[in-house]
Amino acid sequence: MATSRNIDDAVRELCLGLPEAAEARSHGSTEYRVGKRSFASFAVNHHGDGRIALWLNMPAGAQQLYVAAEPRYFFVPPYVGPRGWLGVELDKGLSWRRIGALVREAYAHTAPRPLLARMPPPADIVPPTETVDPEVFDPLSPAWVQEFLDQLRTRCLRLPEVTEISQFGNPAWRAGSKTFCSVHRRGGRLTLYVWVGAERQGLLTLDLRFHVPAYIGNNGWIGLDAEDGVRWEEVETLLLDSYRHFALKRMLRRLEAGE
Repeated sequence: MATSRNIDDAVRELCLGLPEAAEARSHGSTEYRVGKRSFASFAVNHHGDGRIALWLNMPAGAQQLYVAAEPRYFFVPPYVGPRGWLGVELDKGLSWRRIGALVREAYAHTAPRPLLARMPPPADIVPPTETVDPEVFDPLSPAWVQEFLDQLRTRCLRLPEVTEISQFGNPAWRAGSKTFCSVHRRGGRLTLYVWVGAERQGLLTLDLRFHVPAYIGNNGWIGLDAEDGVRWEEVETLLLDSYRHFALKRMLRRLEAGE
């Protein structure tokens, strides 16, 4: 009896079937490397783009050729697109034999020459019968996460001149033009981000629920793990402090007036 397999399984079989290929996690996506160089990245709903795709490190000119000829299947991915990488849609009907050929082309472009002689014949894999796990495609989709977001949204939007935006595919809230709160869920952990200032970071991180996040932590931001629930009184205080830091004077006046 055949077992079900999803797109992730098929991608892994194609990439790891090549000599000395290895799997790694990078910026929330699965990368496939040979030596220290990446030849493929499996990107699921990257920053909310709605795609299930492979980004492939292709030879010069290949990206333009494929995208111009078949835009239904191929696109220029963000960040690495200017370096010639090719985006391949995996759930739009492109045959897996052809996807396998593209993976081999990317590997051959990336791998050291001695490994090319060890490449096996093209793999004729069993096509996947399933797409990706809905929670992998959208980590914020579970009902309890949506309930958390509704509660957070209500508290943010009651503050003067606050708007909700999508920031890198995740919900965030702005006081005027400045983001004061955002949420994402990665690695099975839901995290709330607010500004607290450098002086409070050290004190808060004595509590293991808090951490100083990469990239924005040096600007005074803190991450609060919300996967196991939050104390809403605590969250309201954090939200208000962060809002006050970014809000304009007229917004603060409205806040103090109870508008």
